[in-house]
Amino acid sequence: MTTTTSTTTSYYRFKPWNVGRIIVWGLFALLLIVAPMLFKSSLALTMLSQIGYLIIICLSYNMLLGQGGMLSFGHAVYTGLGSFIAIHAMNLASKGSLPIPLVLIPLVGGVAGMLFAVLLGYVTTKKAGTTFAMITLGIGELVASMALMFPEFFGGEGGITTDRVYGGSFLGITFGPAIQVYYLIAAYCFVCTAAMFAFTGTPLGRILNAVRDNPERVEFIGYNTQRVRYFAFIIAGFFAGIGGGLTAINFEIITAADSVSVIRSGGYLLFTFLGGATFFFGPIIGAVLLVFASVLLSELSKAWLLYLGLVFLFMVMYAPGGVASLIMMNLRLAKFGKLRSLWPSYLGLAGTGLVAVLGAACMVEMTYHLQLNAALGPVMTFLGATLDATALSSWFGSIFVLLTGLGLFELCRRQFLQQWSRIQEEIEHQIKRGEAL
Repeated sequence: MTTTTSTTTSYYRFKPWNVGRIIVWGLFALLLIVAPMLFKSSLALTMLSQIGYLIIICLSYNMLLGQGGMLSFGHAVYTGLGSFIAIHAMNLASKGSLPIPLVLIPLVGGVAGMLFAVLLGYVTTKKAGTTFAMITLGIGELVASMALMFPEFFGGEGGITTDRVYGGSFLGITFGPAIQVYYLIAAYCFVCTAAMFAFTGTPLGRILNAVRDNPERVEFIGYNTQRVRYFAFIIAGFFAGIGGGLTAINFEIITAADSVSVIRSGGYLLFTFLGGATFFFGPIIGAVLLVFASVLLSELSKAWLLYLGLVFLFMVMYAPGGVASLIMMNLRLAKFGKLRSLWPSYLGLAGTGLVAVLGAACMVEMTYHLQLNAALGPVMTFLGATLDATALSSWFGSIFVLLTGLGLFELCRRQFLQQWSRIQEEIEHQIKRGEAL
């Protein structure tokens, strides 16, 4: 350990170990280990398993979008085909035709995803930008339509089923209980996340960032940009296939409608963006949000897709860097000791915004109730409150709550913007003073 001292600051460097990085990865591993001990219900365990393999899938997608600037509408092709190859391999293994243990089935899916990426990616990566996005959309639709043409492989509308408990146990583990499956997913999640993070520091990962930012300059220094995109596409397909293989193990059934559809690809795009495609940990946040939206939010309201669309709209307008960018901005404030002064403003914005959202949500839920549940009568319950969807009092009350929340939110927002501008000026002044010293 060496100590470096200057006139402005004193800090430590640990050589040859990066202690901060070791702590972060250690906490990540610890979280994966203790999560099922903290959340013990079967629903929580199911959600944790889904989060595990969706982290791999979203990170693999971000290898294209965030690191390579390649907007893909067909990433589900490689996760889905990896799932189908993995589930067929499981069925062959259970019959004794393929001597492969369950712990290696995700690698089978990964190899399958990589091979399909080799085949389809060569054509896809010939172009960049909007043309690339349209080609991936076409390939996604092509594979989705092939699901009905080849029922032997895709299983038709019913899909393909399997039994993950086959052969002898692995170190006494049969993978029958859900907790054992979770720890298998968690192990792959940690290793794949570490591998994809390591990729960002490789020469290929660095030049992929350069291709995203300035492809003309990359070509000028002698690199083939199409080949760089192609190699990254293959690696992303491999990790996507691993995620697909873990999906097959977790659910023991794979259907084309849920695996290779363009809607599934859109989900990966949406939540990777919401998490923050410009940061490595952004897709991890997106994977968590995807599970919560599809499992919890969908159970709370039939209008969950409407809410999700509105959230996406506001994030694009006001926080295009995703949730990760908001976290990083506040970490910057904490670094300069300015975060504490903003907590009252944050609480005010959150409280008044929540009031406005409740008013709007009441109107949305009443509208959905009249359209979808008219046979049950006009009276409904929403968040513990009883509403009459045909009564003017319920509608006027919801409108009053909405307008009150919006008015108070606007007052808090103006005060927050003034405080934010002042804090940013103070931070810039501190930075310039430090540089001058």
